[in-house]
Amino acid sequence: MGPVGPVTAGRLKLLLLTVSKRSVRAHSFEGNGGQVGGVSKMLSMTVAESLITRLQKLIVLALAGMLAVVVMLSTVHLGVLIAEETWKPPRGLIPVQGLLEIFGYFLLVLIGVELLETLKAYIRKDVIHVRVVLEVALIAMARKVIIEEPNTVSSLTLLGIAALIVALAIAFFFERQAKRETVHQ
Repeated sequence: MGPVGPVTAGRLKLLLLTVSKRSVRAHSFEGNGGQVGGVSKMLSMTVAESLITRLQKLIVLALAGMLAVVVMLSTVHLGVLIAEETWKPPRGLIPVQGLLEIFGYFLLVLIGVELLETLKAYIRKDVIHVRVVLEVALIAMARKVIIEEPNTVSSLTLLGIAALIVALAIAFFFERQAKRETVHQ
């Protein structure tokens, strides 16, 4: 036949473009007699990657929805806890133990809000921000310090908590320094 013949009569060259959020990649395949095995493999990988990405987004959205429900219910529970502590005699005065419980629960709700922020950033940009994760960890450690009774916890545990707080503070400092350097460049 002429130049337009069956694919099996000559060489086949195929250019396949894969497009993702981050890049556009070109893939070139050549084969004899229409036997381009790499094309079907590449197409199935692209379809599989797309399916996994969609499934991942769906899971993150489901997690965000469930976390939002938990944060809302926790906020309502915090309000009830404050009202109960305020109405206990002597009215209007909250004892120290009640304050510690309220502050611990307040920080727990705040951790939930920060986790929602992390999931929101992940959904938008497909990236987890280190700063938000460090903030959540610092809030969690602050909560731990507030609700723990120093008399009932071993000194080694308190030293470990202190070391974790220092390590998180150093990581937070370096993260901010790196962000400043990228802004100035």
